[in-house]
Amino acid sequence: MVIFGFYENSYRVKSIRADYLPCTPAGIQQLLVRSGVKTDGAEVVVVGRSNIVGKPIANILLQKQQGANATVTICHTGTKEMASHTRRADILIVAAERPRSITSEMVKEGAVVIDVGVNWIGMTPDGKALLCGDVDFDAGKEKAGMIIPVPGGVGPMTITMLMMNTLKAAKIAAGIESR
Repeated sequence: MVIFGFYENSYRVKSIRADYLPCTPAGIQQLLVRSGVKTDGAEVVVVGRSNIVGKPIANILLQKQQGANATVTICHTGTKEMASHTRRADILIVAAERPRSITSEMVKEGAVVIDVGVNWIGMTPDGKALLCGDVDFDAGKEKAGMIIPVPGGVGPMTITMLMMNTLKAAKIAAGIESR
């Protein structure tokens, strides 16, 4: 069985013909859909331009389909006056890998905030890893209409989408489903 390579599948994501959507972006889209968040016509700002999260979620949300059809802006480390972009966002997706870099002043009142960044910031006295996201959660939760934290938010959805892709691959291999 041949599985498409990363770059071929990445091209297919751009045209939304992907056999297997990247797991984290697909999980983010499912969080939005299943939470009843209106994406059609929404102003979405993605902070981060990685090939794993930033670019694929932007491409997915640009498509003219249910759970998408948004206006998408991508910000990154070279973006000037980032807060002017993030404050416009109805939906703010942050995957920059910079601990607590998005403050409450950078969030629009009532916005949906999805934190994807997982940052290791130390250890607890009993040896457990301390993690935080890219969004200052404690301050952001007072302003956001909905906020998905790190840890515990997008991670479980990433695993769920991996299982969905695996099931689809098995069905294709067994001849139960076609591409």
